[in-house]
Amino acid sequence: MDAHLYNVDLSWKSDRKGEISSPELNQTIEVATPPEFPKGMAGIWSPEHLFTAAVSSCFMTTFLAIAENSSLNFINLSCPAKGKLERLEGKFLMSEVLLEPVLTIPLEADREKAEKIIIKAERACLISNSITSEIILKPQVIVEEVLAV
Repeated sequence: MDAHLYNVDLSWKSDRKGEISSPELNQTIEVATPPEFPKGMAGIWSPEHLFTAAVSSCFMTTFLAIAENSSLNFINLSCPAKGKLERLEGKFLMSEVLLEPVLTIPLEADREKAEKIIIKAERACLISNSITSEIILKPQVIVEEVLAV
C-alpha cells in the first residue's frame, strides 16, 4: 500500500463552533470548543472527543481485521474510551487514552486467543502508532457460552 489521503473540510459557523465534512462522506459533524474552556459549548463534539474517538475506532477496526484473519468467533465488542487532556510544560495536550474494550466470546477455550488479539490490535492500530499519547489498555473478555437444548 502506498499513501492514502483523507480529505476533511472545516467551516466556521458562529461563536466557538464549526462544522467538519469530507467530500468523500455524506455526514457532517458539528464541532466546538469543549465547555471546560472559555466560551466552550456543551453537547457538541470537540476536537478532544474526536481525538479519543479516532483512537477507539481505530482499535475496533484493527481488532476486527485481526479477529477475522485469526478466525476468532465473538458475540460482541464494545470499547469505552477516555481521553485525558492535561497542561504539561505550559501546553495543553492529550496525554493518554484509556481503552476499555469488552469482548464477548462464545467459548472459554478461545479466551487466550481473544486476549492476544486485543493486545495485537492495540499495538497495530495506526492512529495509536501516530500519536505521542500513552495508550492504556484494560480489556475484559466475557464468555457467554450457549447451552444446547
